[in-house]
Amino acid sequence: MVDENQDLFTTLYAQRLFFLVTSDVKGLKFQSIGRTEARMMLENRLRNLRRMGHSQEYDQLQSVFQRTFQ
Repeated sequence: MVDENQDLFTTLYAQRLFFLVTSDVKGLKFQSIGRTEARMMLENRLRNLRRMGHSQEYDQLQSVFQRTFQ
């Protein structure tokens, strides 16, 4: 989860294509985004989780972040 009602997905192949999926009352909206934008979104989410003290979710997302972007 990147934000409320938003999730980020990537392709299994090379993790170079990212998709932001937003859900609302009308349904789902898919938007392709670049690697840099996806990275910034996850960095912001990590900062927010750390600030709010959600350590378990932070640790899980940090692990995914490192595998994807490091």
